[in-house]
Amino acid sequence: MSVPMKREQRGLMPDLFDLLELPLAGFRPTGQQIRFEDYTDDGRYVLRAEVPGIDPERDVEITVANGILTIHAERRQEEKRGHRTEFRYGSFTRSIPLPPNADENDVKASYDNGILEVKVRLAEEKERAKRIPISMEKGSTEKGSTEQGTA
Repeated sequence: MSVPMKREQRGLMPDLFDLLELPLAGFRPTGQQIRFEDYTDDGRYVLRAEVPGIDPERDVEITVANGILTIHAERRQEEKRGHRTEFRYGSFTRSIPLPPNADENDVKASYDNGILEVKVRLAEEKERAKRIPISMEKGSTEKGSTEQGTA
């Protein structure tokens, strides 16, 4: 079963990652934007990225550190004379925050028909808060009583 991931807005200010996804962000001089979709499926976080026209063994690097998944790809232009191209060449990098319960030691990646798919195992959700019982020790005073010494 697939469950789409929904990123919640935090307050009145948009999330920094949302700002980077604006339509004109792809025209940044620092490189092109990798388009992706993400969802959870069968206890795994799944990220699918469009990276057509590359050799995944040679031109793609995937790293995970400190809760961030980073995909770096490079599409190389073949040297041809007297031609016109509208293809995009160069380096492409995208960093995506992982869910808090993602297991960074269990990450698998595959590539098929221009789609890079990365799957990260999700650990069981932990309880947010656990109530701790308080035991009464011998010699402790009960609620409302006080000890008074004599001088």
